[in-house]
Amino acid sequence: MTVSASRVRRSVRDSLAAAGIESADAESARIVADVLGVEPARLPLAPDPTDDQLDRIEQFAARRVAREPLQHILGWVGFRHLTLEVGPGVFVPRPESEVLVDAALAALADDELAGMPAELRVPRAIVVDLCAGSGAIGLAIADECAGVQVFAVEREPDAFLWLERNVQAQHERLAARRSEVLPVQADATDNPVPDLTGRARLVTCNPPYIPDDCDPRDPEVALHDPAAALYGGTDGLDVVRGVCRTAAVLLRPGGVLAMEHGDVQGGGPTAADPGVPGVLRDSGWYGDIRDLPDLTGRPRVTVARRR
Repeated sequence: MTVSASRVRRSVRDSLAAAGIESADAESARIVADVLGVEPARLPLAPDPTDDQLDRIEQFAARRVAREPLQHILGWVGFRHLTLEVGPGVFVPRPESEVLVDAALAALADDELAGMPAELRVPRAIVVDLCAGSGAIGLAIADECAGVQVFAVEREPDAFLWLERNVQAQHERLAARRSEVLPVQADATDNPVPDLTGRARLVTCNPPYIPDDCDPRDPEVALHDPAAALYGGTDGLDVVRGVCRTAAVLLRPGGVLAMEHGDVQGGGPTAADPGVPGVLRDSGWYGDIRDLPDLTGRPRVTVARRR
């Protein structure tokens, strides 16, 4: 007896919803569409799944009901205009990080060479992406701003493998933009690329910023995201402080640091405000410190300029 793709999708959706997955409708469509090799919007027109496809859909659904991240199950995640490979050992990029990419692109657009054709930029704009993980931030910047050279710094061996894999997969696309991303395995808080001292026009970072005593609510995060990408010390700001020092060394005068943070770690320009803006302000290395909201209006990215 054959069964339609739409009927299978409804069955998967009901299973995911019963497991408490809020986005069950969208995720069920993605699972079935991925196995059938079609876009989710075309599921009503898709042919009936084969027995082998039904088995794969059932296996994927069971893994998702067990709260394995959908991105791990499928093996990829969409970020900006890119499709990136992800899996165990690397932080899965979130939509919130698009605010960080937007801030980075705006900073590069303000550069005095931004209006010059990419092939005439000498030297090319140097960007350093710290705590690079899968490479999502650095790759998106290189993809959307022609003629940049991005050094993507990641310490953890498992995450670094995913970074290298994604850089290789996007090489031809970036080459067409006259951009490149160079993976660097190093500690983001310990002068990871000393040859770039005082040369970077932009430093970006999505550091681990969850306080050590906080337990993530979602099992997908608590059980599957690597701890090194989540926890940032007693107040969540240990790595932030280290990145603040590293960026001060790497940036040229007037260069920009853009750093993502938790929605309770933002703040305004006054000395009484805590969080990432306070760390940058107290360091004495930065001015023009601003906090940018995400699409929900919550503080998400702090941007500052090297004095």
